[in-house]
Amino acid sequence: MNQNRRDFIKSASAFAAASMLPNTMGFNGAICLFSKHLPAMDWTRLAQAVKKLGFSGIDLTVRPGGHVSPERAAEDLPKAVAAIRAESLSVPMITTALTSSSDPTAKPILSTAGKLSIPFFKPGYYKYSFADVRGELQKAMNDFRSLTEVSKQSGVQCGFHNHEGYIGAQFWDIAPTIDQLDPKWVGYYFDIRHAVAEGGVAGWKIALNLAAPRIKMIAVKDSYWDKTSKGWRQVNCPLGQGMVDWQAYFKTLRQANFQGPISLHLEYEIQGATTAAQEENTLAAAKRDFDFLKGQLQEAYQGA
Repeated sequence: MNQNRRDFIKSASAFAAASMLPNTMGFNGAICLFSKHLPAMDWTRLAQAVKKLGFSGIDLTVRPGGHVSPERAAEDLPKAVAAIRAESLSVPMITTALTSSSDPTAKPILSTAGKLSIPFFKPGYYKYSFADVRGELQKAMNDFRSLTEVSKQSGVQCGFHNHEGYIGAQFWDIAPTIDQLDPKWVGYYFDIRHAVAEGGVAGWKIALNLAAPRIKMIAVKDSYWDKTSKGWRQVNCPLGQGMVDWQAYFKTLRQANFQGPISLHLEYEIQGATTAAQEENTLAAAKRDFDFLKGQLQEAYQGA
């Protein structure tokens, strides 16, 4: 049986081999490309380009300026998903700007996602104005609870995204609320880049340990601190060139039996004289980071 499997992999096409790699290394989740980075591509061209790179899915933007407009989600999300699935790719998650059930697009987006069997969604961001952080946090969590009720009714799981500078950047402020919500429907969308930026020595480890049992999906990106004439700033960079300890990170995820989805982000600057050139360079960057990601997953999951 093992010999037959090896023979099959050797004889398969490059894409098929790449698609099967997660399963061969003990990781069964979908590895997606965040559609934000190819904004000019229509749904079919997006799917074809992502498929050619070997990804198994797309993290689809359903937000202002995204691949699906929030106001047209009921009409366009099914078309977008159909175009992507026609290329044998999945849409395991959507990225939204939703923060409350009071948003008139919340129910149409989430109910449509549920009907399409999209398992996960990312909400938008909650900000501190730093006038009354306790009050600001309470309002944000009330809004978040209301949104998770809509997602639960729609059959879509919610992953709260930790983003530097926003509410929930280190999880300590939002954990008491999320602890009270049904773990089947509400958890975390863990972003290691932002966790390291907010807690570069041990803070990210504390946040990861806290979130690990309830991580629904993860965002993968990297960065480092740079001292400039205007002070310290955070610089986004390709995977492996920043401060993220990828071995320790994926080891923890493997121990928690995390199985995706993973959304690969390319937040660093990618140049191009024309739209076509920038798209070509973006795809090359995605392939490079995708290969790095697969290597880290293989080391962590197959090594177990």
